[in-house]
Amino acid sequence: MTITARPADRLLDAVRGGAQIYDLGRLLTIGMPQSPNHPPFWLSMPRRHGDMVRADGGSAANDLLVMGTHVGTHVDALAHVSHEGRLHGGADAADAQAGGRFTELGVHTVEPMLRRGVLLDVPAVLGEHCPAGYEITPADLDAAARRQGTPVEPGDVVLIRSGWGRFFGHEDRSVYVGRDSGVPGVSSAGAGWLAERQVHAVGADTIAFECLPPGQGHTSLPAHRILLVEHGIYLIEAMALEELARDEVYEFTFVMIPLPLFGATGSPVRPLAVVSRG
Repeated sequence: MTITARPADRLLDAVRGGAQIYDLGRLLTIGMPQSPNHPPFWLSMPRRHGDMVRADGGSAANDLLVMGTHVGTHVDALAHVSHEGRLHGGADAADAQAGGRFTELGVHTVEPMLRRGVLLDVPAVLGEHCPAGYEITPADLDAAARRQGTPVEPGDVVLIRSGWGRFFGHEDRSVYVGRDSGVPGVSSAGAGWLAERQVHAVGADTIAFECLPPGQGHTSLPAHRILLVEHGIYLIEAMALEELARDEVYEFTFVMIPLPLFGATGSPVRPLAVVSRG
């Protein structure tokens, strides 16, 4: 039998021609800002070089990692949020979580994403970073898409920049969380705008994607309900979007692969935006 090599894939041709990669994930470090609802990130080194040395002089170190699945840059699976006892598609949340695993809507069901990505740069429309507690409206999203010439299409991954990401590395970690000040983001109307366009996933540079009013923390998350529960649209939070905005990269190939954590409600991720150097 003669085996004939398949023609080179166009994506491979693009990579060979040179591509620029933007890392949209945050560095995972002990003490980084996070939602108080989730277990923190912790990394320790139980075995260090020299603890055990082989006869040939070789030694190895290894680590122990403990963290919640919604810490750092991460994706929310559809099992993450319920409303009035129901998950996306009407599944009973209590029944679905029996045994401590979501076999149907866990993050292991989130397929690797290789899709058109669009950055909606709201501060570029406003002329300033979104203030604390600012609600990003459908008018803001429309204006950003028009300004950039990047209409949102079905199946896209839409990333919304508020400018709040600049606080992720602030020495006071509570600033990024914004419990007292509030955090900018979309609310019900903005989530509805995204759902109407039948996007596949959405992301933001904030702790909870949502507009968080001052002093209210995570007491109400309507965008989570609309996007996850009602429309089955994945959420990606705590993204690094400043470099994309700086270089005015508004359309790109979006790449993201969640960890296949069976039955989990989310997964840490390292999303990429890939563009041709040409």
